[in-house]
Amino acid sequence: MRCMATNSEKEALYEKLLLELRRGVLMLAVLSQLQDEQYGYSLKQSLDERGMEINEGTLYPLLRRLESQGLLESDWQVVDDTRPRRYYKMSQDGETVYANLVQEWQALGVVMDQLLGLKKK
Repeated sequence: MRCMATNSEKEALYEKLLLELRRGVLMLAVLSQLQDEQYGYSLKQSLDERGMEINEGTLYPLLRRLESQGLLESDWQVVDDTRPRRYYKMSQDGETVYANLVQEWQALGVVMDQLLGLKKK
């Protein structure tokens, strides 16, 4: 027999599920903004302005992971005598993966709209 979950347990479960849902979406969102070179903070601002908020504790590890997977390239630059900043840009492999992921996203969107009753067949 199952016990009724408390409100805090339900909230914790919801937060966990939301995090799982956002994880893949954030990767695609980051790639979408790195067709042109950007440093981490400008990328964060660009995403925030478009409604995709991401905290720095999530963004920077994601950038490092994408770079280690060969999807991003980075280099350190000094612009206008400021402190050095690490600039990121999609690699050639990243561009290929990104294009494929966009197609997959569009196909999944169509299916999910139908499953959720948001769009007629």
